[in-house]
This record gives sequence, C-alpha cells and structure tokens, in this order.
Amino acid sequence: MPHGDYEKVRADIKAILKNEDYDDGSLAPVFLRLAWHASGTYDKSSSTGGSDGATMRFAPESTDGANAGLEHARAFLEPIKKANPWISYADLWTLAGCVGIEAMGGPRIPWTPGRSDKDGKKLSAKDVPPNGRLPDAAQGQDHVRDVFYRMGFNDREIVALIGAHAVGRCHPDRSGYDGPWTHTPTRFSNQYYKLLTTVNWVPREWDGPLQYRDDDDELMMLPADMAIVHDPKFKAIALEYAKDNDVFFKDFAAAFGKLIELGVPRQGGAGGGCPYAGAAQKPRL
Repeated sequence: MPHGDYEKVRADIKAILKNEDYDDGSLAPVFLRLAWHASGTYDKSSSTGGSDGATMRFAPESTDGANAGLEHARAFLEPIKKANPWISYADLWTLAGCVGIEAMGGPRIPWTPGRSDKDGKKLSAKDVPPNGRLPDAAQGQDHVRDVFYRMGFNDREIVALIGAHAVGRCHPDRSGYDGPWTHTPTRFSNQYYKLLTTVNWVPREWDGPLQYRDDDDELMMLPADMAIVHDPKFKAIALEYAKDNDVFFKDFAAAFGKLIELGVPRQGGAGGGCPYAGAAQKPRL
C-alpha cells in the first residue's frame, strides 16, 4: 500500500485549520463532522459502510441530506491530497477529524492509516451505503439507540460520541437547524454536557424545524440532544461527563477511535495490523 510521511500530512492539516472566513474561524469542527459522517454509515450486520472507501464521493451517500455542507470540508482538504497523492481520501478525512479535535483542545485520538479508496468506475451496489444510516437530529432516544447499536456502540459510547456537539454549529441552509450548541464552538470540552443538563431548554419559536433554545436565545439543542436528558441511562452518563472532563476525554477518545475504524479491514482482524511498510511495531499516530 502506498505510504508516506503521515506526520507531514498532520502538520499540513493543522496549518489550514485557522480560517477567519469560515464559520467561527476554524475548519476543525467541520473536519470532525466529515470524519464522523464518513464513518457513521457502518452496519455491523452486513459489514457495509464505514470509513473505508471514502464513499461519500459517490451517490447516493454524496446526496444524503445529513452530509449537506461537507463538500466544503472535502474541498478544503483537496490541496493536501494533491500535495500528498499517496494518502487515501479515507485516511485523510479521518486524520483531519483527529487533528481538528486535538487542535481544539480535545484528546489525541488513536489513528492508524491503512484505509483504501473505492474506485468510482468499479462500484458495486453494496459499496456505497444508502441514505438514512446517519443519526436524524429530529428523533428521540429510540432512534439514537437504533443507529448507534447498528454500528456496535453501547450507551456510554453513544453519549460520549454525541459530545462532539461541544463544537461547531448548525446552518439553516444545510441541516435546517440554526446556531451553536456551546459558547465556545471551536474549543473541545465537556461544556456541552454542563449546558445540556443545567440550562432550561425551551422550544424555539421560529420558522424552522423543532429545536430548543436557552433563555438568551444564543445557544441551541436538537431533539436528539434532548433525548439524552429525557433518557435516565443517558442522563446519568451525561451528568458524569459534566462533572469530570478527564473522564469524558478518555471515553470520547476511545469511542471516536472505534468509530473511525468501522469497516476498515485489518490484518489479524478488526483494528489489528499496521500498514506502515515494514513497521508493524510502530504505534498508532
């Protein structure tokens, strides 16, 4: 498999993160979302979907409404791909998410290269996951569990992964929703859980889908976020994360590392092997 200097690619990604013309001045949140959505299509029962293949480049995944706006993230990374043609899109997208998380003050995510890209001219029907596999923000806890259980996650991992809402914001012209979840949309922390479990969230009166607002109408939560506080098991975990940022970081790093491995074939089984040429002992980046 082609290989090269992954640390250089990591540095190249970090160098473009600051962008005053995009959202809140950083590309890190949208790179996190790209890695998340590229991986979150996995179905453990059929072993289809996941981060391997970079199939978001192709229909129907490219047209999934849940991926609206991610064409910008992919475009921002294109110069890095051209400068490093040996790296797969699948590796580049997932690495960009990991670099973005760390740059925002979050934990270092275990990342191993070795994903390959599907050839658009040789696709079979099962190569590109159908629309509808990503979480629907308008749904409640039953839907959330269905989606994450399909990928192989448990309740604790579900709550940890939804903590990615600590950063970024929604856009009416993409998801239909509007606004940031936290006061610091470019800093990764447990603030999301603190706000979710303490603020009086009420339905927002506006010309858009149901979402919730705080008293100052500066922040928002989605129905899927509110499912966490409506479900006793989810809420207990959220309260734990709200009290202890270190526990959240530890759990998030493990869960996100698992997420970006979904669907990736490894020598010796899932997660096994390392594709650095002649360097099976090298650690994960």
